[in-house]
Amino acid sequence: MFKIVSAEWLAPKVRRIVAEAPRVAAHHQPGHFIILRVRDEGERIPLTIADSDAEKGTITLVVQVVGATTELLCELEPGQAIQNIAGPMGKPTEIEDFGEAVLVGGGVGTAVIYPQAEALKKAGNKVFAVIGGRSKEYVIFEEELQAYCEEVFPCTDDGSHGYNGFVTGKLGEMLEDKSRKIGAVLMAGPVPMMRAVAEVTRPYNVPTIASLNPIMVDGTGMCGGCRVTVGGEMKFACVDGPEFDAHKVDFKELTDRLATYKEQEIFAWERLQKGHQCKLDQQEAACRASS
Repeated sequence: MFKIVSAEWLAPKVRRIVAEAPRVAAHHQPGHFIILRVRDEGERIPLTIADSDAEKGTITLVVQVVGATTELLCELEPGQAIQNIAGPMGKPTEIEDFGEAVLVGGGVGTAVIYPQAEALKKAGNKVFAVIGGRSKEYVIFEEELQAYCEEVFPCTDDGSHGYNGFVTGKLGEMLEDKSRKIGAVLMAGPVPMMRAVAEVTRPYNVPTIASLNPIMVDGTGMCGGCRVTVGGEMKFACVDGPEFDAHKVDFKELTDRLATYKEQEIFAWERLQKGHQCKLDQQEAACRASS
């Protein structure tokens, strides 16, 4: 059991959870992820480690409610516990001195680039971050990133905060700026965003690394659920990644594979909602009986 130390909402349906996991915290590096189960009968899901504290033995997870398992996880409060946490898994980010490095984060993907910002800064880079959300309330980790970045550029679809438009628009402006010497772009976020970013950087021949988020089960390369095609070759994101050259990733295949269990996900979500309603009905009946 892995006790939750703190839990808070960062944005609508986005929760930051700090949990005790001393062995994971001791070995965590940027790019690593964990696989957890909320409860015994639950499914296993991968989550990138947003931060860690080796002295306190804690890791930080940023979770968006997108289905039954993430809703159950986000319902947990401090003092409660996650059933299983395995990790750290995957290959860490390859950190080097690129000169200028731009981190691009979309939605909860912004939590993924946060530990990369610190590591890139320590390696001597000038670090910039371009982070996006539908509106101001969905932009996360802006203040945290400012501790390691020269500049942080928030972008919102509706123009309510920062740049009015997608992260690709702001990144395009930066690439056009002749005074900049961008040596690498690292990104994490929704697949359509990462696919679009890869096309923006391609004409400039700027190395672009994407943190992929395929379906995973065991996280050790045995199930094959996380296979992706990179440069025409099959890779397992859990052991070969999760970070790959974005200019070589088959994003169409990745998008298709992410929808593999859509029907099962809908069924699990509906079953969870019915269970919640049953509990509410039971509580209401109990209150009526006692009154």
